[in-house]
Amino acid sequence: MTTYTFPPTFLWGAATASYQIEGAWNADGKGESTWDRFSHTPGKITNGDTGDTACDHYHRCQADIALMRHIGLKAYRFSTSWPRVLPAGRGTVNQAGLDFYDRLVDRLLAANISPFLTLYHWDLPQALDEKGGWTGREVCYDFADYAALMVKRLGDRVRHWTTFNEPSVVAFDGYLSGQHAPGIQDYKTALQVNHNLLVAHGLAVQAMRGVDPSIQAGIVLNLWPSDPASDSLDDAAAAETNWQRYDTLFLDTLFQAHYPVEFIKNAGGNLPDIHPGDMALMSQELDFVGINYYSRNLVGTQGVINPVPGSEYTEMGWEVHAPGLRRLLNRIHRDYRLPPVYITENGAAFQDAVTPDGKVHDPRRIDYLRQHFIQTRLAMQDGVDVRGYFVWSLLDNWEWARGYAMRFGLYHVDFTDQRRIAKDSAFWYRDLVTTGAVEGGAQPSDPRRFP
Repeated sequence: MTTYTFPPTFLWGAATASYQIEGAWNADGKGESTWDRFSHTPGKITNGDTGDTACDHYHRCQADIALMRHIGLKAYRFSTSWPRVLPAGRGTVNQAGLDFYDRLVDRLLAANISPFLTLYHWDLPQALDEKGGWTGREVCYDFADYAALMVKRLGDRVRHWTTFNEPSVVAFDGYLSGQHAPGIQDYKTALQVNHNLLVAHGLAVQAMRGVDPSIQAGIVLNLWPSDPASDSLDDAAAAETNWQRYDTLFLDTLFQAHYPVEFIKNAGGNLPDIHPGDMALMSQELDFVGINYYSRNLVGTQGVINPVPGSEYTEMGWEVHAPGLRRLLNRIHRDYRLPPVYITENGAAFQDAVTPDGKVHDPRRIDYLRQHFIQTRLAMQDGVDVRGYFVWSLLDNWEWARGYAMRFGLYHVDFTDQRRIAKDSAFWYRDLVTTGAVEGGAQPSDPRRFP
């Protein structure tokens, strides 16, 4: 048994997203979002679930902050709902929406919890989508205006600002596979949306710093490292191509001001419309980068191998592979000149059940988190500048196209009466936050994987 101790300044947190927890989808002047429209469309969401109520956090945020205090969180990552603040996406401000986030921030600070604010976690105002949304360039300027508005209101208290959460999911799940809002399936459109998101990111960073140059600005990327399925050179080449084609798309653009060669080759005649100066705009210097890690891809010449024989899987169908996180952090640290890193999401959905004594025992989640914390500490010892860790998620919530079928939370939520129950993982996490140390043996890492 080894004890892995984190620095006293390390930020232990949890994360959520507006549409997944707030509910109150049309309350107090909030405008419709693309996810409101999408979830109300028959056949799009498991069991026909919607985010209309979700965890009702809009009305219960004070009680939910008490749950954060129970764990002892040092930081809380949340997103603001663009249509709650600007119902049409631009123009008239909904004061009640701004006031909600104002109260939330004040209550967090009163509880000694640092707010980490994400401006966009996928809920685009429906009014903007009907004008073309992310397929056009005009929305990029609307987003920058929204970012500036939020910093004007909250920048005196919120120091860490994220433009986008997982822009690749917005582009490719929303506009290529169509599994997410707005449900479009077109490759060329997806690549243009991807480009426009990066333009919007650059404009927003400039706009936010124009309001307050002292804020900390960043972006959150979801990365899945590609490991070769064997020691063969062919499998190694296939894994590297997979990594270069998909995961370097944002890394190269943000930190090296160019699109990856593999991406350009793969796009062919579907490359987006690129304006002069776009690459410089996209690659604004950042104060931090958030990394969301859930699993890896095991790749051979036959493609991605799924399932991986002998591996454990979460309810989402994702392989549990903690050593991949250390390898990922070391790879991007080696290949890019990165600002400080935060693990902005990591967690697992398992079948949780309330026992007759009113408790929720989730040993698999505890082990999942333990192993990922250990791998993060090892990466820090390798030289990666990781400043904090946000568990996904504080609460069981509405999991996008999966509805309420997937439970990631440290707290169990009964969606019939909104009762919250601390899972065993919440108590375990509280002890870890208190001591700053995690005990256990690290899973062995195969050095040939993702070199």
